[in-house]
Amino acid sequence: MTLVRRSSWDPFGNLVRQMDRDFDSISRRFFGSQGVEGFVPATNVERDGSDVVIKLELPGVDIAQDVEVEVTDGRLSISGQRRTEKTSGEDGAVLLREIRTGAFRREFNLPEGVTAEQVEANYDRGVLEVRVHEVSKPAPAPTKIQIADRRQGDGKAELN
Repeated sequence: MTLVRRSSWDPFGNLVRQMDRDFDSISRRFFGSQGVEGFVPATNVERDGSDVVIKLELPGVDIAQDVEVEVTDGRLSISGQRRTEKTSGEDGAVLLREIRTGAFRREFNLPEGVTAEQVEANYDRGVLEVRVHEVSKPAPAPTKIQIADRRQGDGKAELN
């Protein structure tokens, strides 16, 4: 067995963080949200039988105060904010801040016929789980197709 010694020095870490900051700055200027901080929580969407489960990573968010889950016009909206922890005094000075704060909003289209009664949300250990029960495609209505009969004069006949 070989032990690998890891160094805490990461030559690409600063580059990646700087690229993230630059991209955020450009996108805020381009989309007109300059001065507004925000983040997009990591999300998984999975099937569990006939249910669809949406999981959002929201550690450090006060779920009761700062998060809303709504069903409106065939869309599931999950919105909220992660507040910045205030530090004051010389002992509490921030040396590095990588935890994103601000407002967020995620929206998902719901299949036709899904109502708010089919949606439930739970929060545990930093993960918000939204479960949409009994999501299935509606059965298509039977459609009668006319068959052309070239032997008859009008060219159309119905299949009974």
